[in-house]
Amino acid sequence: MEPFSPIPNLIEQVHARLVDAIADGTLPPGERLTQEDVAERLSVSRQPVSHALQLLRRQGLVIDSGKRGVEVAPVEPGRIRDLYRVRAALDGLASRLAAARVTASEATAREVEALRSALAAGLALREDASMRDWIAVDVAFHTAVYEISGNPAIAETVAEQWPHFKRCMGAVLLHRDRRHTVWGEHAAITEGILAGDPDAAAEGAIRHTENAGNTLFARLRESNAST
Repeated sequence: MEPFSPIPNLIEQVHARLVDAIADGTLPPGERLTQEDVAERLSVSRQPVSHALQLLRRQGLVIDSGKRGVEVAPVEPGRIRDLYRVRAALDGLASRLAAARVTASEATAREVEALRSALAAGLALREDASMRDWIAVDVAFHTAVYEISGNPAIAETVAEQWPHFKRCMGAVLLHRDRRHTVWGEHAAITEGILAGDPDAAAEGAIRHTENAGNTLFARLRESNAST
């Protein structure tokens, strides 16, 4: 985690930096977090760190650990399965609406270009890019799909769970063989949307999300069984 200079909305900045560190594995499950250590690493005072940790606790990303303070929460297989089932429905809806808007010529040129650019950025990312970069392009792609759907309620609903989904993305993309699969599926979703084919776009999005959720769920169950 690279330090930054104090700027407005510092609590949000600290929270975002911690979420990214948890998502990309810099702060793994069980890692102890103290106000003093985080404040020192980010070159900020303890006050914004305290508020950020409270928010992380409410979101379930950190848990109390007695006198030791807080620690990064484990990734619960059941919780992941539940989240991905909800997201599959939302992503399918977003992709269906996006394709319908393309057919009706309601999608703006900016929205279309944002989707194309998000896909291109992910396909062009180097294999040795950081996990944070892989997560960032994944988030950007899905954000572009939500935007072109024309239904802001979808993005608003997903926003509450982005910290958890970022963490899931990091766990899925940790396996390099999945990265090519993920972006191949993203390409298929984009093709369905831009072709104005609601059924193909929705089916591709649902299949993509379910594949990611099922893969991660199976890996977590296997990992837990071996420990």
